[in-house]
Amino acid sequence: MKRAKITIVGAGNVGATAAHWAAAQELGDIVLVDVPQVGDMPKGKALDLYESAPISGSDCKITGTNSYEETADSDVVVITAGVARKPGMSRDDLLNINTGIVKGVAEQAAKFSPNAILIVVSNPLDAMVYVAWKASGLPPRRVVGQAGILDTSRFRTFLAMELGVSVEDVSALLMGGHGDTMVPLPRYASVGGIPVTQLIPKERLDQIVQRARDGGAEIVNLLKTGSAYYAPGAAVVQMIEAIIRDKKRVLPCAAYCDREYGVGGYFVGVPIVLGTSGVEKVIEVELNGEERASFEKSVASVKDLVKALQL
Repeated sequence: MKRAKITIVGAGNVGATAAHWAAAQELGDIVLVDVPQVGDMPKGKALDLYESAPISGSDCKITGTNSYEETADSDVVVITAGVARKPGMSRDDLLNINTGIVKGVAEQAAKFSPNAILIVVSNPLDAMVYVAWKASGLPPRRVVGQAGILDTSRFRTFLAMELGVSVEDVSALLMGGHGDTMVPLPRYASVGGIPVTQLIPKERLDQIVQRARDGGAEIVNLLKTGSAYYAPGAAVVQMIEAIIRDKKRVLPCAAYCDREYGVGGYFVGVPIVLGTSGVEKVIEVELNGEERASFEKSVASVKDLVKALQL
């Protein structure tokens, strides 16, 4: 059986961490790519990771490169390339810089791996997925953004901390754009099947929701010199696994929505079925008046970002 091939563009903290998780789970051979300006750094990280294989028991081949030729015929291409947020910088501040970076990466990815599924991680996420879709020319179902899994993981973590329970028993759903305008849905969160609204008072639950919304900024302010990478890397690998192993996972991701939710042709965070062909279905859940208003506000923010793109 042919082993899957995974390309990760951007050998920084998120990319290298995703490579680590993917290798540990033996999801496929991995190519770690970065720009020539960084020199042999991706080769060094790839070799270091490869040398851990006898200890971890992974037989995946791991290579580092500055060239897209070695990425040819990848099944999945993950785009983490771009400038990371710094303290005081919003995701929107990154728009112009990262548009050019993601556009170039998507073009090269599609050129050498025309049958790949693209997973975009670069910020501002919802706009960058749109850029990757336009630049690659791939069908929208084969371009998807990693956002909701990370945001949901943060929300689930905070709920587990609050209740003193296992994170495995906490399930939750968030929708909308990634970042400040995300729409946590406490009504759809549960612990062991018990609605979280029955376990946590509304005032406290609202505080936890806000912490989830500010989760990325909280880590940026704590780190001082960078942004989160362990949880984002793990979230990427959950998506890679769903695709490579055709698991049909129901996950919150930034997916193309046209008629769905009345979005009208943009990438926003919604629950999807993710499998070997990419986004196999967008699941439309019932939203009450307040949830619908928050979601539409979030979508409007995404649309404003897309309109500001210089493509």
